[in-house]
Amino acid sequence: MDPTAALPQPQYATHDVTNQPPPLAPYDASDDPALLEGLRREGADWAEPGIRRLGARAGSAEAQEWGELANRHEPELRSHDRYGNRIDEVDFHPSWHHLMRTAVAEGLAGAAWADDRPGAHVTRTAGGLVWGHTESGHGCPTSMTYAAVPALRATPELAKVYEPLLTSREYDPELRVPTEKPGLLAGMGMTEKQGGSDVRTNTTAATPTSEPGVYTLRGHKWFTSAPMCDVFLVLAQAPGGLSCFLVPRVLPDGSRNAFRIQRLKDKLGNRSNASSEPEFDGTVAWLVGPEGRGVKTIIEMVNCTRLDCVMNSATLMRKTLVEAGHHVRHRSAFGARLVDQPLMRNVLADLALESEAATTLTLRLAGAADRAVRGDEQERAFRRIATAVGKYWVTKRGPAFTAEALECLGGNGYVEDSGMPRHYREAPLLSIWEGSGNVNALDVLRALAREPGAADALFGEFAHARGADSRLDDTVTRLRTELTRTDQTGARRLVERMALALQASLLVRYAPTAVADAFCATRLGGDWGYAFGTLPAGSGFGAILDRALPGLN
Repeated sequence: MDPTAALPQPQYATHDVTNQPPPLAPYDASDDPALLEGLRREGADWAEPGIRRLGARAGSAEAQEWGELANRHEPELRSHDRYGNRIDEVDFHPSWHHLMRTAVAEGLAGAAWADDRPGAHVTRTAGGLVWGHTESGHGCPTSMTYAAVPALRATPELAKVYEPLLTSREYDPELRVPTEKPGLLAGMGMTEKQGGSDVRTNTTAATPTSEPGVYTLRGHKWFTSAPMCDVFLVLAQAPGGLSCFLVPRVLPDGSRNAFRIQRLKDKLGNRSNASSEPEFDGTVAWLVGPEGRGVKTIIEMVNCTRLDCVMNSATLMRKTLVEAGHHVRHRSAFGARLVDQPLMRNVLADLALESEAATTLTLRLAGAADRAVRGDEQERAFRRIATAVGKYWVTKRGPAFTAEALECLGGNGYVEDSGMPRHYREAPLLSIWEGSGNVNALDVLRALAREPGAADALFGEFAHARGADSRLDDTVTRLRTELTRTDQTGARRLVERMALALQASLLVRYAPTAVADAFCATRLGGDWGYAFGTLPAGSGFGAILDRALPGLN
C-alpha cells in the first residue's frame, strides 16, 4: 500500500491575492487642476490640448516602463573600441532614447527659444511637469540644452550656427559633426575637484590659437553630466580671466575632439543619466562672450536650470502624491480603506497643499521667465530673486515630501518594484544641482544688496494679495524688517519666509479657499507640527483632496 496515497495533493496557490492596489498606469499625468489653471493663467492656454495629450502619454504603461528600464539598465562607459582606439562613448538602454526622443519632439529641450508665441516657456515648463512623471534623469540634457541657448547668444556668430540646431525637435544620439545633424543637445562642464560651486578656483587653462576666437583647453572637470551631448559650455581660465567656451565632441573635419571620460559617477540617484569626469588636453574650444566674463555669460543659463530644479522637485511631489493616493484608495486596514482613515487623510491633505504650492510657484516663475525674455523688466527683476528663493525652498521640501509619500505605501513603498525608492533617491539632487541651499540663500542676499529692484519686485508681488489674509500680511510686514538686519547666519530663515510668503500670496489669489486657508494657517500661522500630516482639525481635508486627487473620496 502506498503510504502517501491518503495525503492531500499539493496545491500551487497557497492563497488568493487580495487587498493590493491594481497598477496605476495608465493614468493622466496632466490631471492636476493647479497645473492646468497655472498654464492658462500664465498665458499658455493655447497649449492645453498638447499638455493633456502629453500627460496621457506620460502616464501610459509604455512610458512608465521606459522610465523603469532606463534606471534599471544604467549607462555604460566605453573608453576604447575593440581595437584599442579611444572613443569615450556611453551606451544607453533603448528606453533612454525613447524618453529623450519624446522629450525633444515635445519641445522640452531648446524649442521654446524658437517659438514667438507668448507662453512658449510656460508651455515647456508645464510639459516638464507632466512628462517628468516618467523619470527624472533624462531631464538633465534637455534642461542644459534649454539653458545653453541664451548663454550662446553672447557670441552671435556662434548662435547663428548652433541655435537653430539646439532649438530643433529632432533627436539624433549619434556622435557626428554637429552642423551635419538635424538637432543637437548641449551639456555643461563648470565644476572642478577643488572648487565645486566656487568656479573662480577653476584651473582648466584656455590657450589662444592663431585663429581668432579659437582656443585649446587643458584640465579636468569634476561633474559633467550627459557626456554624450554634442556640444558643451565649459568654464576655463583664459589670459583675461575665467571665460566661457563652446566645446564640440566632434570637430568640423569629422575627427573626435579630446574629451577623455575618466569614469562615470556612481550616484545616489539619477541613475539613468550618465555623469562623468572628463579631461581636456589640446581640446578645441570657441570663446563664448568676452574673455574674463565667463560667470556673467552663464548667468542667464543658471536662471534657466534653477527653474528646472524647481520644476523637477514639483514634479516628483506630484508624482509621488498620485502614487500615494492610488495606493490608499485601494488598500484597507483595520476595517476601512486607508483613504477613509482620519490620520491618512490628514497626511494626504498636507502633502496636497505642499504639492499645489510647489506647482503654482513653478508656473509663476515660468511665466516670469517667459515675460522677461520678451523684455518685461519688472518680471526680469522678479525672476532674478524669486527663482533663487523657489529653488532654495521647493527643492528642500522635496526629500521630506517623497519620504512621507513613500510611507503611505508602507512596506510596499520600500521595495524597488513600487518605484518609490527611485523617486526618494532622486529628490535630494535638486537641492544640490545648480548650487546647494547655502549657495542659493547667499545668492538671494546678493540680489537684495546689489539689485534694489529685486526686492521691490518681490514685494510688488506680495502687494497683489494684500488684505486677503492677515497671516500673510503679518508675514510680509516682518519680512520688510528682517531684510534690513539679516546676515549670512540668518539667510536660510529669511529665504524660507520669503518662499512661504510667495507661495501663500499665490494661493490666496488663485487657489480654492480651503487650500489657501489651510496653507496660511499652517505655514504662516504656526498651527502646524514638524511632520506632514499635522494639519489642525477643521482644515477641510475633503475639499483639499477632492481638488488634488479627483475621485479619491
